[in-house]
Amino acid sequence: MPEQQIVEAVAQIVDPLREPAQIGRETLERDLRQALFGGEGTQVDPFHRVEAGELEGEPETAGVHRPPVGRIEPEVAGGDQDRQRVGRLEQEHAARAQRAPGETGQPVEALGGPYGTGRGLLLRQFSCPQCGQLLDSELALPSDPWIDDRLFIVEQAGTIRILQNGELLPTPFLDIMDPVGSNGNEQGLLGLAFHPNYQENGYFFLDYTDVNGRTNIARYRVSDDPNVADPASGQILLTIPQPYENHNGGMIAFGPDGYLYIGMGDGGSQGDPENNGQNSGTLLGSILRLDVDSADGSYTIPADNPFINDTSARPEVWAYGLRNPWRFSFDRLTDDLFVADVGQNTYEEVSWLAAGTPGGQNFGWNYMEANHCYRSGCNPADFVPAIFEYDHTQGCSISGGYIYRGQQFLSLYGNYFVADFCLGTIWGVFQNPDGSWQSSVVNQSGLPINSFGEDVNGELYVIARTGQILQIRP
Repeated sequence: MPEQQIVEAVAQIVDPLREPAQIGRETLERDLRQALFGGEGTQVDPFHRVEAGELEGEPETAGVHRPPVGRIEPEVAGGDQDRQRVGRLEQEHAARAQRAPGETGQPVEALGGPYGTGRGLLLRQFSCPQCGQLLDSELALPSDPWIDDRLFIVEQAGTIRILQNGELLPTPFLDIMDPVGSNGNEQGLLGLAFHPNYQENGYFFLDYTDVNGRTNIARYRVSDDPNVADPASGQILLTIPQPYENHNGGMIAFGPDGYLYIGMGDGGSQGDPENNGQNSGTLLGSILRLDVDSADGSYTIPADNPFINDTSARPEVWAYGLRNPWRFSFDRLTDDLFVADVGQNTYEEVSWLAAGTPGGQNFGWNYMEANHCYRSGCNPADFVPAIFEYDHTQGCSISGGYIYRGQQFLSLYGNYFVADFCLGTIWGVFQNPDGSWQSSVVNQSGLPINSFGEDVNGELYVIARTGQILQIRP
């Protein structure tokens, strides 16, 4: 088989295996020729991501997983030696796709960059044409931990919808609009967490404000139909009075220890007038940590909660000093915790706790706003520092996200993504080998981004208040 035909045939196999929009086809064929025949080439790995000036175009299909690798069609190569070279290329790509746990990745290329050529991050409309018409203020996109092809969409008014294979199922998974109070902009059904043993017990947990404005943590159970929950199974575990309509928090998630973590705002108004953020004797302005495995639906206090023996504090409190944590997430690889906290007048922030950090940490509000003193008498060394902050010339309200641990787009690996609700700016935040953090603007969407979602495979999505669900991709 002539050399050019071999190169073209191999490129036909390799091209779909690359991360989308990495290098042009002409560059790919040139580098394959170098690898196969030792001719002139760029000496560049054909799977390496290069600057935007070398890109030929954008893929038309979002959310496509790579086809299996390691298969060589008989007509590709003209002899055993050629087959070995092709096999080696595919094996090298397979090794890249199976990134070893613990590898940190690299920062996502900044939008624009120093010469205005940086590609940044793309947002692709998820395949759900009905979503923009039918969804109302979706605030979370948790995935069922046992079923790959379902995404559960939390709607602020009090319903949970299922997105399966790009179709929005007509019957809601759950409708609790009657007990949910969503008159305030920050009220409503705000959080959903599936029990780690959901496959066995069918339990999931909700965070919502009721018609009296109180925060409720409730447990529900799925029915015999896996796409419909039993609305009569609801059982309230905890009710927390709220002095104002705003700053309700709302994020709930199971940690790597199997306990339920609950994000609570400081109670609202402005400046924390009741000083709840610095008061471990209230459930407000805190992250709570509960054991919810009691058969009767009640909760107990984990034995290592930091204030369990402190009579002046609430034993449910795991960390405090928060204004309105929106939202927090655990790194599915390292178990590190990222907390995005909405600022007051000047700064928005993300803080980070490494896995194994003991409870009792103070995030600083209302002494601190990000890494800056908000009121006199503050000592920044007393508080958990922000690893990322931006001021209100760049936005007005932070929406926390996730660190990317998917396998579809390896160039995103190890980057934590966060957004501003008001301007739609998305940043990538990355930890350097020396432990420091760097950040860069990777997308200017212009969308009112109010949340992120992570599916069972670690792929990430942006959720906009206007109804869009968009997949994050390079």
